[in-house]
Amino acid sequence: MKNAGIHMVTGAFGFSGKYIAQNLLQKGLKVATLTNSPNRQSDFHQTIDALPFNFDQPDKLVESLHGVEVLYNTYWVRFNHRTFTHNKAVENTLKLFTAAKRAGVKKIVHTSITNPSLDSELEYFQGKAVLEEALVNSGINYSILRPAVIFGHEDILINNIAWVLRTLPVFPIFGYGSYRLQPIYVRDFADLAVQEGENGQYTIINAIGPETFTYRELVEKIGDIIGVNRPLITVSPTFGYLAGAVISKFVKDIVVTREEIAGLMADLLCVEDNPTGTTALTAWVRKNKELLGKKYTSELARRIDRSRAYA
Repeated sequence: MKNAGIHMVTGAFGFSGKYIAQNLLQKGLKVATLTNSPNRQSDFHQTIDALPFNFDQPDKLVESLHGVEVLYNTYWVRFNHRTFTHNKAVENTLKLFTAAKRAGVKKIVHTSITNPSLDSELEYFQGKAVLEEALVNSGINYSILRPAVIFGHEDILINNIAWVLRTLPVFPIFGYGSYRLQPIYVRDFADLAVQEGENGQYTIINAIGPETFTYRELVEKIGDIIGVNRPLITVSPTFGYLAGAVISKFVKDIVVTREEIAGLMADLLCVEDNPTGTTALTAWVRKNKELLGKKYTSELARRIDRSRAYA
């Protein structure tokens, strides 16, 4: 595809969006971002324009998207909260797609999830399926990327597994821990997103890394590498959720939700497909073992303090 227009990244001051924007800038492309956090600390403030989402002002959202060649959408919420919900995220993303169509955006590279389903009882996976269907039917050229878990310096899951290992005397495993995950490195994911931004084809890609772990194996491997081996205890999903709720009180965050436990145990973060990423999680953990999990990473803190950079 032609690259003369603007490349718009949602959330370029956040996690995956940051690396997508970085890649685009390195290619010498004109980059802008739609964000709810225009004042968040970032190295990009001097190089890219930051515009508000304006979900409730559709004409302004369309105006922000005029001249955009490719839209890279990473916008989503991890769980339901009193200030944000999956339903609202679906509604807002549908508005974004509609605005992109009106503005003449040529391509959308959209971040989804492995195993989305319209029939899913889990809002996260059902909502992602609704958005995929809407994008496929939008008439806009699309690439849908389906990551299972994205890891990197600013991630939450891998860091907080290491934090629990460092902090608690035991590590609770939901059930037997035989359900699987296929983590992809954030830079590999960003490379794929930018590659698909240049691809004129309509694609749906499972964005997975080169290693597949059961959850138990993942925890054991991280513990081995960081040098903290804790007893792994099997707990029921309900007990695991309640234990997470207790920890949540101390860290002032939502450590894990019932839906996240259900999705994990349903093996929804694993697919039978070839890897698209090349960076092994184990190699990355070894490289970062001295710092990984030394501090808890809070989802809510990032949403409350919209000026501090992701760390």
